[in-house]
Amino acid sequence: MTPEKLATYIDQLLEIQNFRDYCPNGLQVEGRDSISRMVAGVTASQALIDHAIAVHADAILVHHGWFWRGEDGRVTGIRKRRLASLLSHDISLLAYHLPLDAHPDLGNNAQWARRLNWQPKGRFGDQAMGWWGLNGQEESVGQLAARLGSVLGRIPMLIGDDGRRAVRLAWCSGGAQSYLEQAIALGADVFLSGEISEQTVHLARESGVAYIACGHHATERWGVAALAGHLATELGLHCEFVDIDNPV
Repeated sequence: MTPEKLATYIDQLLEIQNFRDYCPNGLQVEGRDSISRMVAGVTASQALIDHAIAVHADAILVHHGWFWRGEDGRVTGIRKRRLASLLSHDISLLAYHLPLDAHPDLGNNAQWARRLNWQPKGRFGDQAMGWWGLNGQEESVGQLAARLGSVLGRIPMLIGDDGRRAVRLAWCSGGAQSYLEQAIALGADVFLSGEISEQTVHLARESGVAYIACGHHATERWGVAALAGHLATELGLHCEFVDIDNPV
């Protein structure tokens, strides 16, 4: 499959035309004419590129690609080294950001709910990126945080009453801590995201709605892994998900 045909397939699957994003979604760097082996990961870091080179991959699929809006566009230093690595080995780079957060089946938020037995009921926030629903099991906020730690492989940060019942949940992967006020308005018992800001702590404490920061990387591994699995099943591509360790 050519890079262009693969990108067209994923573009249509994730309906990228429906999103206002901070980076170009789709084929970001064009490599060799035929793709049969891919490496997938959260971020197009040098470590992921080096792994792709080592296993002779034709393409890399990521959630966090390059060419972000507002960043310095000069190809120097780290940018030069990353791009040179791809071009010298003729490897394509495909990246899908917000469309992969939002997809109702393969997306980060959908996969998060599926793995933790949450029952989605609706969407909220800018471009309906946030999700809300019911917890599929009886537990307190503290017990939910402990279960998250086991599933995610990292200890989340809990702000608020750990004894509060975690019945009505709101969540959004990545850096969506600014959605906490909307989650409060929805009547959530707890809001879960990846990152946390200074003001988030005060808002959670004063509202009584708990906030659990689970890690940006940790909450965005499953979407790209699910997409890689889909491509392997539907298109017959060899797709390996590689989790480059990131404590954030």
